[in-house]
Amino acid sequence: MKAVESGGVGVRPVCLLYPYSNQTPLSLKNTGCLFGCRRPLEIDRQEILKWNGWGYRDSKFTFNKKGHGEFTGKRYRLSGMVLPALKEWMEKSFGASLEHKTTPRTTPNLEDLPLPILNEECLKDLKDLGIPFSQDPEDRLIRSHGHCLHEIFALREGKVERVPDVVIWPSCHSDVVKIVELASKHNVCIIPFGGGTSVSDALECPTDEKRTILSLDTSQMNRIMWIDEKNLTAHVEAGITGQDLERQLSENGYCTGHEPDSMEFSSLGGWVATRASGMKKNIYGNIEDLIVHIKMVTPRGIVEKSCQGPRMSTGPDIYHFIMGSEGTLGVVTEVTIKIRSLPEYQKYGSIVFPNFEHGVACLREVARQRCAPASIRLMDNAQFQFGHALKPQVASIFTSFLDGLKKFYITKFKGFDPNELCVATLLFEGNREKVLQQEKHVYDIAAKVGGLAAGEDNGQRGYMLTFVIAYIRDLGMDYYIIGESFETSVPWDRVLDLCRNVKEKLVSESKEKGVQFPPFATCRVTQTYDAGACVYFYFAFNYRGISDPIAVFEQIEASAREEILENGGSLSHHHGVGKLRKRWLKESISDVGMGMLKSVKEYVDPNNIFGNRNLL
Repeated sequence: MKAVESGGVGVRPVCLLYPYSNQTPLSLKNTGCLFGCRRPLEIDRQEILKWNGWGYRDSKFTFNKKGHGEFTGKRYRLSGMVLPALKEWMEKSFGASLEHKTTPRTTPNLEDLPLPILNEECLKDLKDLGIPFSQDPEDRLIRSHGHCLHEIFALREGKVERVPDVVIWPSCHSDVVKIVELASKHNVCIIPFGGGTSVSDALECPTDEKRTILSLDTSQMNRIMWIDEKNLTAHVEAGITGQDLERQLSENGYCTGHEPDSMEFSSLGGWVATRASGMKKNIYGNIEDLIVHIKMVTPRGIVEKSCQGPRMSTGPDIYHFIMGSEGTLGVVTEVTIKIRSLPEYQKYGSIVFPNFEHGVACLREVARQRCAPASIRLMDNAQFQFGHALKPQVASIFTSFLDGLKKFYITKFKGFDPNELCVATLLFEGNREKVLQQEKHVYDIAAKVGGLAAGEDNGQRGYMLTFVIAYIRDLGMDYYIIGESFETSVPWDRVLDLCRNVKEKLVSESKEKGVQFPPFATCRVTQTYDAGACVYFYFAFNYRGISDPIAVFEQIEASAREEILENGGSLSHHHGVGKLRKRWLKESISDVGMGMLKSVKEYVDPNNIFGNRNLL
């Protein structure tokens, strides 16, 4: 138990003991690591997470001796279940075969890592700070990447280039101040590391960086420092992961409601740095709507406002330079975030539509009438078929959409073609009476555009599958299938054209680039706004017969991104820019906009201490 800071009247101290559930937390507070240790003494995330794939080491898709799919572990609703349709879906969708399997490395290729570039004077001063740090090859490797396809593929192949030279674990804001001052003194490069879930190349070390690269791992900065019940805010260290934040808040009757797909592993500081969005933003807002106060350490000093008022008219909002800065200006150390009481009632739902066009029409009308539930997401037919492939063998809450529709829609309403229909999953939260009113309102709108209710179980299953879908890419790579997701935001009048044109571009480019098997190109509408929506794409293909599959994949993905921009879509809705998309940033924000970003960077960080080279 650590004494919490006083927040005034109505502030409730928060117990910091772990764990709050039967899951092992990703990181534990360093409570006095002796100088010279390799890493903080408590459980470290790399002990329970995969080094070359997504998520927990004990959780993965695999095939048993009968050729049936399985999902291992005990952490998810799908865990321990047999998935008999998965093999057929992979064979049909990708031309894959269980007889054609790749052989990735089973252990990190530590011997072939590049030797560290060390600033000896800096190392000497680091030791004097007494903050735990490491030059261990595995520590450096784990913090050298995010989760872009090419990063994970390189790890599996044992072909890694530049990695951090030193990893350091600050335990509080003042530790970060000391580290940044030291780095500025010795001209050392700092790359902040939060949850490591980036899919924009944000964590990749520049290969031509000749200075010492220091990976500043914020995982030990994971405390809720106070909860203010009067103002409904919480002051939190930025290294806390989403699942730990929500678990601790829920013990006290509160939540933030911010649930990105990566919430188990991503950090609060990472959400701020990338302008993140969550699945329940319709009620709780995006990260920019939740932020009250930010503290960030830069080479020029500390950036923060003097007041924690809900809104200010004091010129341009400096926090909007921090949100989306992607580790280029400094390290976010502490955040005051809005909280709400836990919802008293929660209900899932689902709607089936005869085709994607009808589904988009429903979501548009729901947005227009401002009656959107906490989450409403529309899957196209390809994603519907994918969901059917993850049907468990035993009857349960996971009864597939297809089984649920047989009785009601495919037989009774024969106009619903299984190869055209699409499904929306819903989550309602809040006061019970209002939830039931909202539910009726949404289903009435759906009925007017040809949609039919498909049950609570299907809605819950679809929502929960969000947290396991990311694991499917690792299984695909075992069988010569590579894939990635990417997203955009687009005005309502361009949604259908963009979805159709981008998927067609993915198919045509794959054929032109020599992909032998039809690619998997699918999308879903995941967020709704008054003026438009967020569209999320999945793209994958079988790369057998291609000598450099990653190069081919990146060429196709770049063509798809250009197609998005030509169809009125944004460069990114919530993944950020990083290095992956920065070639299009000037086109997206104008020459003057780029000049503004450069000017801020040159003033705040004139020596490029935060030299990850994202954005610019």
